[in-house]
Amino acid sequence: MPLVLLTGATRGIGAAAAVELARQGAEVALVGRDPERVAAVAREAQAAGGGAPVHEHVADLTLMADVRALAQEVGERYDHIDVLANNAGALFASRKETAEGFEQTFALNHLAPFLLTNLLRDCLAGGRVVTTASDAHKSGRLDLDDLQSERSYAAMRVYGTTKLCNILFTRELARRAPELHANCFHPGVVRTGFGKNDNGIWKLLTTLGGPFFRSPQRGARSLVWLSLSDAAADLTGEYVQDEKVLAPSTQAQSDVLGEGLWERSAQLVGLPAEPHETPTRSG
Repeated sequence: MPLVLLTGATRGIGAAAAVELARQGAEVALVGRDPERVAAVAREAQAAGGGAPVHEHVADLTLMADVRALAQEVGERYDHIDVLANNAGALFASRKETAEGFEQTFALNHLAPFLLTNLLRDCLAGGRVVTTASDAHKSGRLDLDDLQSERSYAAMRVYGTTKLCNILFTRELARRAPELHANCFHPGVVRTGFGKNDNGIWKLLTTLGGPFFRSPQRGARSLVWLSLSDAAADLTGEYVQDEKVLAPSTQAQSDVLGEGLWERSAQLVGLPAEPHETPTRSG
């Protein structure tokens, strides 16, 4: 049975994916910041009937110290991880820095999956990395000299930029780690707690539009497909929507941006520089 480590497992897409992965027989390790919610989803996943164990981990992934502690805990507990599903993410209405000095949207949506994946790379050998991106990446504008939005902050633009980072990270990971199968996906517009951190127009729009949005179960389908399906086993470096490979935005296909983002992200989280052969670059 495959072992799936799933972040952002206590709400929306993550909770729905946890239940479906467990139902299909996967051993699931759930990660969330609220221990009570993690326990509740674990009980629901265990009750889904797949028969495999469901594990619980608590971490606040806006903090890189928690990401490192999680990686150490996971590395000591499991011999091998078959799938890392980087699903945790949020939109924040205003710019705030974490206790470590990182802008929180960038920290949670990009730096956390970047660091966690790198720290678990040995445990993941031969496995899959699935990252929750978004069509919102098309509204993102990545400035490698202003990764933390210090010059200006607009919630949806910054969120879109972090989703752009998810795609660039996925493509660069596929190049740097050929032993992995790294892919990302757009779940569609889903009824989740996504806008809970925004007290403005986005929260209003998500509340009014909720009845027209996808269910979390439908939004989670590509995550589960990329994690377990034989049809997705050979994919790497791809962006998926509705279980189909699509081309992301032109900016998201820039190898130059991907390499630059990787190198600056590594510096920010204190990872050593990683020499690698540089393929022909575009963009």
